[in-house]
Amino acid sequence: MPEIVEVEDRGAVRIVAINRPESRNAINTAVLIGLRRAIREAAKTEALRTLVLTGRGGAFSAGADVKEWADKNRGIDPHPDHDWVEEACQLVLDVFRFPKPTVAMIDGAAVGAGLDMALACDFRYASARAKFICAYTRIGYPPDCGGSWLLPRLIGIEAAKLFAYTGDLWDAPKAKSAGMVTEVVETERLTETTLAFAQKLASGPTVANGYAKLLIDTAHQRGLADQLAEERRLGRLCAKTDDHKEGLAAANERRAPRFVGR
Repeated sequence: MPEIVEVEDRGAVRIVAINRPESRNAINTAVLIGLRRAIREAAKTEALRTLVLTGRGGAFSAGADVKEWADKNRGIDPHPDHDWVEEACQLVLDVFRFPKPTVAMIDGAAVGAGLDMALACDFRYASARAKFICAYTRIGYPPDCGGSWLLPRLIGIEAAKLFAYTGDLWDAPKAKSAGMVTEVVETERLTETTLAFAQKLASGPTVANGYAKLLIDTAHQRGLADQLAEERRLGRLCAKTDDHKEGLAAANERRAPRFVGR
């Protein structure tokens, strides 16, 4: 029986993929558990330097598996010890806080909680046939997996409200022009192009990139003076890394640096 969450390594890039094409990669509790486990393991793997999240079979994710919710209402619950909303919220946090660069590779639909998972990544590469839907208000419900926090940071408050209130479908070009998507790629070139970008990130100074990510993602929590202090603190830690020493040596020798990720 195929795994519902697949893990594949391409050098220093790890691909984590939802594999439920028959449901357009709808997220049930088993998928949430599998994704969280895969992401925790990836975070602990030193040789891994970039994470790519995707879905198999022409869809990123259709969002919450409403069939599972209906089954629970009928008393059928294969995972009684796991609360779907709590697991989904923790998954978004796992992705957002991942200590290395993350890329969502989006082919087909990214809906609801599936979209929120993509928004939590650092970058989003989308195929020309990708589609984006907030979905929550379509069922008379507000965003509940971080979209209300993540969306305004990417596309602004007014655009986020428009996207959420209307529940309209945005195609890839519209999502790109709004700032939701990093790049739109022809469908047949999506994997090649996304992985080339991921490999470029993986060849960088992994610790420094992780600190840059942390500083940028948490800057709104501090004033400028406190942010400068945090930059200095993390800078002192980074100064001890092999990559910093290599970067200085390469600059002095006027050559491209060869970072090793530590």
